[in-house]
Amino acid sequence: MAKTNCPITRQEFRDGAKAVSITIAGIPQLVSPKEFSTGSLGWYLNGKIPIEINGVSVQVQIGLNLTIVGSKELPKDAATPAAVE
Repeated sequence: MAKTNCPITRQEFRDGAKAVSITIAGIPQLVSPKEFSTGSLGWYLNGKIPIEINGVSVQVQIGLNLTIVGSKELPKDAATPAAVE
């Protein structure tokens, strides 16, 4: 299967990516843009919320990654040139 090319650059992501609004168990959440350590670009949410089961509230942990397909293969940023003295 062919790899998917990412249609934006890293800088376009940095300049334009906004938080994504989702709802989990009726509770609105904002998922923040993130550059993952793997090199991929996307959005990340980590937290805890209560969810009710048969009238009993339980705490659940959220771990959510939204990854832009193909973003890991985008060229890395050029290294900053060393200061000339």
